[in-house]
Amino acid sequence: MSNIRLIFGFHAVTSRLRQNPDSIKEIFLDSTRRDQRARDLTKMVETQNVRLILCDSARLASMAGGARHQGVAANIDATRSHVDIEDVLDTLTEPALLLVLDGIQDPHNLGACLRVADAFGVHAVIAPKDRAVGLNATVHKVASGAADTVPYIAVTNLARTLRELKQRGLWIIGTAADADSSLDSIKLDGPIAWVLGAEGEGMRRLTRETCDQLVAIPMLGSIESLNVSVSAGICLFETRRQMRPKVSE
Repeated sequence: MSNIRLIFGFHAVTSRLRQNPDSIKEIFLDSTRRDQRARDLTKMVETQNVRLILCDSARLASMAGGARHQGVAANIDATRSHVDIEDVLDTLTEPALLLVLDGIQDPHNLGACLRVADAFGVHAVIAPKDRAVGLNATVHKVASGAADTVPYIAVTNLARTLRELKQRGLWIIGTAADADSSLDSIKLDGPIAWVLGAEGEGMRRLTRETCDQLVAIPMLGSIESLNVSVSAGICLFETRRQMRPKVSE
């Protein structure tokens, strides 16, 4: 079975170039693209000594199977996809936004979380190696490509990793139904790592105790909890909303 996989879109390809350029076999770029994103990508490719192939949009459309490719695609070696958190943080030019998942064992939930993470520009998803589903075939299918666009980092000791993130200046926010603070009442700026546990069980005790802050998602209905991917989407949307540059009147 071939380990070469196709990724497409500027976010996916540039993220891979920054974090794991050795895994890229070649990059395909629409020869008609002359905009700034294409020029920036070309410069990055030159500095990483990766093969760049100019082609027409029809070829890219065929490669991507009709998906929205934005004029760029890349063949990657999936066996060389490992990155660690230092790789991610050291290449960022904006405040870090991470999603930490504690105890997610349903592959459909993890796949949905990866899609949400991609949608809101999360720089990496972190999960423990034990008590977690990992990137299996079902996750890849549900993620609809996001498993290749968002770095997934499995760590041996989640609490220790959270402490290391604190040392790097990240504010660690966990979600908990019994938290005193509400999502709609806190200020979200700077480097942030959101920590979510499995639906029902929530975070493990040590994970919860390691968080800098706990917040609850305000809910008006009768149910007590949301699916973890829905919770992640709500928290990440609010984070990006607050981080959006303010337009002066």
